[in-house]
Amino acid sequence: MRISFSDPAERSETEPRARELSKIAGLMRITLALTLMLLAIWLIGDVLAVIFASALVAVVLHGLARMLRRHVPIIPYQGAVALVTVVILIAMIGLGWSSGPSISDQFIRLKQALITQSGELRAHLSGSTIGQMVLDHLPASLGGNAPGTGGLGSLGSGLAGSVTGLLSSVFGIIGTLLVILIAGLYFALSPAVYIDGMIRLVPTQHRPAARELMLTAGATLWAWTAGQALDMLVVGMLSGIGLSLIGVPLALALGVVAGLCNFIPYIGAILGAVPAILLGLSLGTHEGLFVAILYCVIQFFEGNVLAPLIQRRAVHMPPAMAILSQTVFGSILGAPGLILASPITAALLAMGDKATAPLEDENQTRRDVGEVTEEEEKQQK
Repeated sequence: MRISFSDPAERSETEPRARELSKIAGLMRITLALTLMLLAIWLIGDVLAVIFASALVAVVLHGLARMLRRHVPIIPYQGAVALVTVVILIAMIGLGWSSGPSISDQFIRLKQALITQSGELRAHLSGSTIGQMVLDHLPASLGGNAPGTGGLGSLGSGLAGSVTGLLSSVFGIIGTLLVILIAGLYFALSPAVYIDGMIRLVPTQHRPAARELMLTAGATLWAWTAGQALDMLVVGMLSGIGLSLIGVPLALALGVVAGLCNFIPYIGAILGAVPAILLGLSLGTHEGLFVAILYCVIQFFEGNVLAPLIQRRAVHMPPAMAILSQTVFGSILGAPGLILASPITAALLAMGDKATAPLEDENQTRRDVGEVTEEEEKQQK
């Protein structure tokens, strides 16, 4: 029991003041922690992106290993992780051995076709008043006439570089990918070691809550990754089959591009559609229009049928939050931030939902802003 020899009247005046000072000190600590965190993200953002990508790989291996152990419980955890890793490597090597040459050839031809077709598009735009206005307002990095920092002189090279630039720089990122994969494997082999190491940095009284938040973030990342992988597979297959039926060349490569770009919600759909529409326009205006309609139908199906089915078992992220997170993380971390923005935001939203108390009436705000009336709410119930 705390003992004080001061006068009771004096204590009654000083205790509220002490509580206010304590609150101010707490706010200052939180502000300082957030400032240091933002400074660290700004200074070593690339390193943090590699760490998070490694954690994402670890979450995938961990989730697959747990699924394997659920069906074959006699396998130890480390053995399950090793077995899953070996199976994935064998599958990738087999795919590269069987389809690698044809896919590589299609990607090389795709890049050349994009450069040619986008150059023709620039020449076509230059011949009209509206097209010239578009070029005048288009940055030089994309081949326009407006001042820019990219320094590329043609729309073909700029667009092809932005869409398929990964092909030409793949050897420059192999080292980073190896670091991500190896670190992710070690994270997956002993996840408790790294989780406990981070929990030890938290004050003792907050360690149970910190452990629960970290486990929630891991479960959310696993659900998001599994759902996104299924989404990418369906979009890639539908795109490739649809382009083949229309008669667009290099349908396989374009389907792979559409599936990979769909890892980035909303923006990825546009990036995946651009090369297909350009190649469709090379065949004719009708083919280009058919390709655009095909991608609109696929994205409508993905957004209104496939995504809701996946989100029932995965994680729901408001569209505005997804777009804003891509803008924020993309501006801070560049291309890695744009790619990893959605899983980072999904984990943060799940942790925030776990750490905060639920609303007493979840429909109160919807009624206040007029999103739903009481009659509509009764009908929904």
